[in-house]
Amino acid sequence: MGSTRVVLLAATALATSQTAVVAAGDAKKGEKVFRQCQTCHMVGDNARLKIGPVLNDVFGRKAGTYPKFKYSKINKAAGEAGLIWTPELVAAYLPDPQKFLKTFLKEKGQKAPGRTKMSFKLRKKDKVADVIAYLQQFSKKPE
Repeated sequence: MGSTRVVLLAATALATSQTAVVAAGDAKKGEKVFRQCQTCHMVGDNARLKIGPVLNDVFGRKAGTYPKFKYSKINKAAGEAGLIWTPELVAAYLPDPQKFLKTFLKEKGQKAPGRTKMSFKLRKKDKVADVIAYLQQFSKKPE
């Protein structure tokens, strides 16, 4: 089997598993899980920058582009390489942000400059799904 086909099969499997994770989320539980995130992030009408960017409308946003936030080089590089946040990609990101960004950039043929500021890892799939369901309440609905 060619290496391109193996990569495509792996990407399809990852996307399918992340889609299943996202579909299983509970926004009410996600609000409780998000309390761990509130040290750095905010959502809602009164959200403002903290240690991390505001997460309103994160889905559909190019990585590393929230206005006035000083992103790490690796986050900016991922955005410049085409990373647009979707629920599935956030589900893949949360368990290990640094690994996700390095892998994303490697797949784009680029080096990963530095480290992400996001050191928190949310590893439990059910909690990832719940947080994503919660964040979706703060994202514009597609027209």
